[in-house]
Amino acid sequence: MLALTVGSAPIGATSKCRNLRGFRVSADGFPSFLPKEIERIKDPFARKLAQRIERLPVQIGFSESCIMSSCVKPLIKSETNPVVLLHGFDSSCLEWRYTYPLLEEAGVETWAVDVLGWGFSDLERLPSCNVESKRDHLFQLWKSYIKRPMVLVGPSLGAAVAIDFAVNHSEAVEKLVLIDASVYAEGTGNLTKLPRTVAYAGVSLLKSIPLRLYANFLAFNNISFSTSLDWTNVGRLHCLLPWWEDATVDFMISGGYNVSTHIKQVKQESLIIWGEDDKIVSNKLAVRLHCELPNAIVRQIPNCGHLPHVEKPNLVAEVVADFVRGSRC
Repeated sequence: MLALTVGSAPIGATSKCRNLRGFRVSADGFPSFLPKEIERIKDPFARKLAQRIERLPVQIGFSESCIMSSCVKPLIKSETNPVVLLHGFDSSCLEWRYTYPLLEEAGVETWAVDVLGWGFSDLERLPSCNVESKRDHLFQLWKSYIKRPMVLVGPSLGAAVAIDFAVNHSEAVEKLVLIDASVYAEGTGNLTKLPRTVAYAGVSLLKSIPLRLYANFLAFNNISFSTSLDWTNVGRLHCLLPWWEDATVDFMISGGYNVSTHIKQVKQESLIIWGEDDKIVSNKLAVRLHCELPNAIVRQIPNCGHLPHVEKPNLVAEVVADFVRGSRC
């Protein structure tokens, strides 16, 4: 029988963090900090994973300030390295609603973590949401709770988050899994020069249902309109938190991720997963990434678009679990 031993707060964590808020659980089992629109989501996997989201106190830098940071903690502790699932740009841990339970079924100790500035953390006292702050937040969470070298999994822009973290905190990362990686963009480019009023107007469009529906059309192969609409509601749920626009504008104006020059510095063994029919990030970049990463293998997922862990979770979970256990896939 698997021991349910993961996820206790470190001694002294709450004593260093002031004014930490508890949360209630609704009649449907959802934590009270989630937007009420969670009740409208039909996807049973999203609903089930949402019920497991909680907030942990994470100290920021050397201050006594803490952020109540949202994540899904593992139910099991395994002998292999824990897997830590990040998410893509402007998303949340609910992106892993299909693959997360499959990894647990395979006996993999799995975390799903919301990157600072996105997801469901409490950012009422908004910290900086630039690259350095996102990196430090993840490191403090790892140091306080995970505490062992991890297999860090990053899809899309989350791959840039993973590479940046692995290069700067190599002691915390045993292996990398990069899924349809968006790692060759030069940060947020000219968006850094926008007046803040224009930036806010642009960011507000990111949570619009038509734009998110169009993104689903590009990201996935052959899903129905009703499924696409429900997935849109899952994908934009975190945008309904009151600090989302401020955090996203702060990230845009800060310059974002530019990790192309860091790729050859990655020391960890890496697995590149790519959907063969990705219409958002070219397969040619998978070849380039494979050539530039010092110790990498590639696994393509057939008949699959930009988010294999949503569209083909069984294959992704199998490949990741094998990689965690030391198989060369």
